[in-house]
Formats: sequence, C-alpha cells, structure tokens
Amino acid sequence: MIKSFKDLEIYKESYDLAMEIFWLTRKFPKEEVFSLTSQIVRAGRSVPANISEGWAKRNYESTFKQHLIHALGSNAEVETWLKFSLDCEYINADTFQKLKDKNAVIGRKITKLHQNWKSHEK
Repeated sequence: MIKSFKDLEIYKESYDLAMEIFWLTRKFPKEEVFSLTSQIVRAGRSVPANISEGWAKRNYESTFKQHLIHALGSNAEVETWLKFSLDCEYINADTFQKLKDKNAVIGRKITKLHQNWKSHEK
C-alpha cells in the first residue's frame, strides 16, 4: 500500500538516479561547477522533487499530472546533460548508456503514471 510519495517506485528510482548523478559529478572539472555540474544535478533532483510535490496534491488530478509533466521535462533535460557530459569526455560511453537507460525507464514510468492516474477530484 502506498502511504507516502516515498512508497512510490518511480520516486525511489528517480531519487536514486539523482544521487548517482550527484556523486558522479563530483569528479567533473571544477570549472564546470557553475555550468554543467549544477545543471545536471538540478535537473536530476527536479524529477523526484516534482513527484513528491505532486503527490501532496494528488487529490487534484490536473495538478498532480502537471507535476508529472514537469518531472518528464526534467527527465528529458537529464538526458541532454548526460550527452554533454559524454561529449565533453567527463563520462565514458558505458556510464552514459547505463544512466541514459535508467533515465529512459524512469521517463516511461512517469508517462504511464500520468496516463493512468485518476483521482476523485470534485
């Protein structure tokens, strides 16, 4: 039974990916701290943050779904920043593919939740 946003599989997976990205960026060059590093960390954190914020408003279907759309936008942004990280040679192709695949799964799950969510909005 889901009692909290913390019980949502999609929240847990997106939070874990955000943390994985955070730790990975600690190895990026210091000159990237205020650009690529901050952007990818911010986008990664935005996914679970939007899920948790939306969950708090889940009784209002349109509001919850809007937060899921924001999470999807951040999810897409993460992929772009991962590609920059690869092309700047801050991560290798295997790391890129692994993170890209995890991110894609999260995006599909958010989409499915968005499509299937029904609240008892009055």
